[in-house]
Amino acid sequence: MKANLLTKFIVYTVLILGVAIFITPFVYMVLTTFINEAYSLPRPHEVFSAVPNLENYEIVWNKNSFFRYFLNSLLVAGVATIGSVFLGAMTAYSFVRFTFPGKEVLFRIFLFTMMIPLVLAIVPQFTVIKSLGLVNSYWGLWLIYVGGGVIGSTFFLRGFFETVPKELEESILMDGGGNWTIFRRIYLPLSKPALGTMAIFAFSGTWDEYFVALTIIKDEAMRTLPIALMMFQGKYASNWAWIFAASIIAILPVMIVYIIFQKKFVQGGQSEGAIKG
Repeated sequence: MKANLLTKFIVYTVLILGVAIFITPFVYMVLTTFINEAYSLPRPHEVFSAVPNLENYEIVWNKNSFFRYFLNSLLVAGVATIGSVFLGAMTAYSFVRFTFPGKEVLFRIFLFTMMIPLVLAIVPQFTVIKSLGLVNSYWGLWLIYVGGGVIGSTFFLRGFFETVPKELEESILMDGGGNWTIFRRIYLPLSKPALGTMAIFAFSGTWDEYFVALTIIKDEAMRTLPIALMMFQGKYASNWAWIFAASIIAILPVMIVYIIFQKKFVQGGQSEGAIKG
C-alpha cells in the first residue's frame, strides 16, 4: 500500500514539474504583454508585479494593418481547412467503397507525396501556379493548401471509414438513395471525431504556414499573419511587450479551434452498436 502511494506521489510530482516547465514560458509571455515599453526582457519580479491590461494588444492590433493580415489568414485558413477536410473525406470514401483499376497504387502514390519535403516541392508548385495565372491570389494558395491537405485527410480518414459497417448502407439503398446520400447521411455523421481531428491539424498547419504564402503572395495588403508577424518582429524587435502581444494574438485562433473540436479529438466507437442483432 505504501509502495503504491509512493509510486503515485513520484508520478504526479514528475507530471506537475513537467507541466510547470512547459507552461512557464507561455505565462512569462502573457505577463510581459502587460508591461509598458518593455525594451528588454523583464525580470521575474517585474513580470509578476504587472497589472493585467489590454493596452499593448490594442496597439499591436492597430499597427501596420495587423488586423488586416489577421483577417487575411482567417479567410485563407478557414477555406483551406473546409476544402481539405471535405475533399479528403470524399476521396477517402471513394478509396473505401469503390473498386477501380490501380486503386492501391494510386493510394500509395498519395502516401509517397507526403514524404516529399516542402522545400523540394515549392518550385514545381510555383511553376504550376504561375502557369495558371494564380500567383498573388488566394486561389493559388488554396490550390496548394487544399491539394496538400487532401492527401493527409485521405490517409487518416480512409482508416476510419473502413470501420463503418457496410450493413448501414442497406436501408438507404432500399429507399433508392445513392452514394452521395450514403456519404452524407452515414459516413459524415459517424466520422465526426475523425473530421474534428483533421480540422484541428488542417487549420493549425495552414494558419502557421509561412514559406508558401511568402512565395505565392506578392501584394502587401494580401499577406497572411505569419508574414506580418515576421515583419512586425523585424520592425519592433526592441519592444518585447509588443512582440509577445502579437504572438499571443497569432495563436488565439488555433487555441479556439482546438477548444471547439477537442471533444471530437481522437474519439472513437461512434459506429459501435449501430447494428443490432
